Amino acid sequence: MGRRRKGRKINGWVILDKPAGISSAHAVARVRRTLDAAKAGHAGTLDPLATGILPVALGEATKTITYLVEASKSYRFTVRWGIATATDDAEGAVVARSDGRPDGPAIRAALPAFTGEISQTPPAFSAIKIDGKRAYAIARADGDPKLQPRKVRIDCLELEEVVDEDHATFLVTCGKGTYMRALARDLARALGTVGHVAELRRTAVGPFNEEMAISLEEFASLGHSEAALGHLLAVETVLDDIPALAVTESEASRLRAGQPVPVIRSANQERIRDLADGAVLCALSNGKLVAYTRLEGRQVHPVRVLNH
Repeated sequence: MGRRRKGRKINGWVILDKPAGISSAHAVARVRRTLDAAKAGHAGTLDPLATGILPVALGEATKTITYLVEASKSYRFTVRWGIATATDDAEGAVVARSDGRPDGPAIRAALPAFTGEISQTPPAFSAIKIDGKRAYAIARADGDPKLQPRKVRIDCLELEEVVDEDHATFLVTCGKGTYMRALARDLARALGTVGHVAELRRTAVGPFNEEMAISLEEFASLGHSEAALGHLLAVETVLDDIPALAVTESEASRLRAGQPVPVIRSANQERIRDLADGAVLCALSNGKLVAYTRLEGRQVHPVRVLNH
């Protein structure tokens, strides 16, 4: 038997506009097949119901996913007041109803309590593990997953529009681990009613936004072509907000071998002047990302090495 082809070595990011009705894993698989890429992953799962920004990492870009997961994310979502579901979105069975319908002033008055660092209990139907089992698996088996509240960060929460008596649309910018379904559920309760997410769209992840995105249908139509590769962003794009250090080829070789290098150039000294030990920096050689590194004293130590 012949050995199975592993695909092409393609490094970079494709910023996908995920359609509703498919999982994030399925969307990533479509991108990988379109490019015949050897390796692919994504930063931040979107529920099948949700649409919007799904950054797909290819090749060496998968090594930088950790930093994108930590990045802020922005969403637009619509709450359906008066109906609670088992999944806290439109796909779940109805579990409660209420005649309560908040108006614009009441909604705006409630928002400050959901801004900043707040305590949030994830939805029962979530991928969080409890004693080795996913919460959604326990819930689907008619169990009661005991999910603990946790701290999440909401930087901005705005009422965009009161669509009608039953619906209102919100804009959110938040930190990692924040569930829009839980936010909709808790906001409805605070307003004396129940509710669920009727529509959800992610509009930004870190440096990636809707202007950079391509629809899955359009991308898949390009096939194994140069046009498809034209939508590939450089690996280092995700690290744009991390300080960069210039290293020589010999220093780059040392970093690739797992060895630290001293920070001695005047330009590099300027960049690290206000940074504390433990700060993360990008090491670049000839404009290419070599590694992301950790500052310790006057040296940087490789944390993750990239091989373009």
